[in-house]
Amino acid sequence: MASADVDQKFLGQFAKRINNSNPFLSSFLYKVLGLSVLLAKKLVRARRLRKLDTTRDTKSLQLYHHIIWLSREGLIMIEQFIIPMVSGMLELKVLSYKLRASLYHIFVLFHNHPSVHQTAIPSFTPTTNKSKGADITSIASSPNPFEGGPVQPLPPGLSPVSIPKPSAAFLLPVTDYIPSATSCFTEAAALADALLSGSHPIRLSVKFEYAAYMFDCLHDADESTKLAQQAIKDVYNAQEGMDDDQFEDAAILVHELGMRIKRNRSGSGGSNTPKLGGEGSTPRAGSSPSTPRASKTIRGEGILPKLPVVTNGVGGPSGTSTERLR
Repeated sequence: MASADVDQKFLGQFAKRINNSNPFLSSFLYKVLGLSVLLAKKLVRARRLRKLDTTRDTKSLQLYHHIIWLSREGLIMIEQFIIPMVSGMLELKVLSYKLRASLYHIFVLFHNHPSVHQTAIPSFTPTTNKSKGADITSIASSPNPFEGGPVQPLPPGLSPVSIPKPSAAFLLPVTDYIPSATSCFTEAAALADALLSGSHPIRLSVKFEYAAYMFDCLHDADESTKLAQQAIKDVYNAQEGMDDDQFEDAAILVHELGMRIKRNRSGSGGSNTPKLGGEGSTPRAGSSPSTPRASKTIRGEGILPKLPVVTNGVGGPSGTSTERLR
């Protein structure tokens, strides 16, 4: 939830900032922002539903169809209209590539073939019956030519039954989206490392969802933990200054990365259905995470010591010029 909120906030800021200079790009940023808000609500609902047979056309599947349709439309806007126009805008470029990876993450979770949430049906391996000393294959032996064989062609009603396709196949091709999603996350993470400081909220948002994707879809808890730990270390080693608003966003994301590490180590990934631009735990109504609580949680897990903050004397305790001491 924290990652989605940060991404949506930056989307709105970028759209407003370039509204006069580039109204065409600004309009698409607003469209993706609205789609993100709608998609986030539906993903929360889908996370609470029981698992359904996606090959059956039931009313409950309308939610999944809407999620896939929204994700498909968002991917078209990002790939065709936004990414080609943000080459000179560093922060917006990283955010655009991250949003594209988030949409592929949704495809993997809801529309991947084979599914990342069910085990494959084991194939039958013929066994050999050696009870009487004879090497006889159970059902794979050749038929006796004097006993006849299968009737060709098959009589009406006995034709091979094809396996039904997922009901959302009319919205999006049924294929394996893991290679594309992994490639998008790798590219977004490389751009974030090259263009943004270690404590930038957008960079932390990229690493946060990439770690969740590794656990949810690739089932690699070790790499997910390493990625989250490195992202936290980069925050504490960063030398660039940040204002109070970015510091608060970074502190919240560091807290969520710490919770990600804790879930990985406990072996339970929790409910990690991504929003457009993020995923994670949803805070209770009426509560909002604060910077001191985030720092306390990280210290309690023994990940890193408390990050001291001092002002340079320009803005005082609530000024916009802050520096972090290593």
